[in-house]
Amino acid sequence: MKRPTLYLFVGYPGAGKTTVARLLQQITGAEHLWADQARQLMFERVTHSQAESRKLYDALNDRTAELLRSGKSVIFDTNFNYKKDRDKLAQIAAANGADCLIIWRNTPLALAKERALHEHHRDRNGYDHVMSAATFDRLSNHLQPPSINENFIKLDESDIDMQKLRAHLKM
Repeated sequence: MKRPTLYLFVGYPGAGKTTVARLLQQITGAEHLWADQARQLMFERVTHSQAESRKLYDALNDRTAELLRSGKSVIFDTNFNYKKDRDKLAQIAAANGADCLIIWRNTPLALAKERALHEHHRDRNGYDHVMSAATFDRLSNHLQPPSINENFIKLDESDIDMQKLRAHLKM
C-alpha cells in the first residue's frame, strides 16, 4: 500500500498556493485543509493574533496527524515559510507513517504582491480581509526557501495548470 503524503506550501502571499492546492486535490484526492477557511470557521471575529493562530494551527496539526494516521494524504494549505514549521510538520508526517513534500510556489515578488493587495483578492480567503503592503512586506521578507535537505519541488510558472502540476509531481 502506498504511504500517504503530507503536502506543504512555501511562497509569498498571492503566489498561488491555494490555486495549486485545489489542483493538487483534484489530482490526488487528498484532504484539503485550508487554514484561511478554517480560521474563518473557528473564530467569529478573525484577528490574526498569536493566540488565535496558535489555537488554529494546534487544531489543524491534530487533524493532519489524524488523517495521515488513517492513511489519507493531506494538503495543508497555508504558508510554511519558516523551516522550523516545516520541520515540525515533517515530524508529524513521519510519526504517522507518511511522506512529506514541500511545494515551493516561486512566483515573482512583484506579481505576488500585486495579487495579494488587489481588491479582487480580498474575499479569496473566505472572509473580508485586505492585506496591507506593510503586512505583505513583513511576511515576504521572512520567507526561508526550502533547503537541499528538504523534499521539495519548485514551481516557477505563474500560470500553473493541471498538466504542468502533474509533470512536476511525475504523476
